[in-house]
Amino acid sequence: MRLSKHSNYAVRALIYCAANPSGLSRIRDIGKAFGVSEMFLFKILVPIGRSGLLTTIRGRNGGVRLGAPANEITIMDVLRVTEDDFDLSECAREECAHCPLGSRCRYENALGEALQAFTKVLESYTIADLVSDRDGVAVTLGFAELSSPR
Repeated sequence: MRLSKHSNYAVRALIYCAANPSGLSRIRDIGKAFGVSEMFLFKILVPIGRSGLLTTIRGRNGGVRLGAPANEITIMDVLRVTEDDFDLSECAREECAHCPLGSRCRYENALGEALQAFTKVLESYTIADLVSDRDGVAVTLGFAELSSPR
């Protein structure tokens, strides 16, 4: 299984927003920090905004910010928006109905357990967990001011 670039950059954009001390991030700045185009990010962030994980502020001084507290947004929340499906094999789909093993197939059960474990782990990590060193992340991403005074 390999996650799409959309998923990876969506998570990165949320990390950026969570680490941003000003609370409002411009797509241009997110793109610059991660070396991707504004158009690519915009394409990714539209569905993230529709889902409520990001809030979009229009206008000259607009941008994006988290749509919920960082500790309430899990990695799995993001992946549910950005990935088409999580089928690990055709066996998880109706396409496998022709398989002669049918109900005797343990492979499908193993894949189901693996997917449950994958989901459980990614539901246990929040965006806040990914920016637990907020000042370090902010400095790495090039923010001029730190999120909390020392």
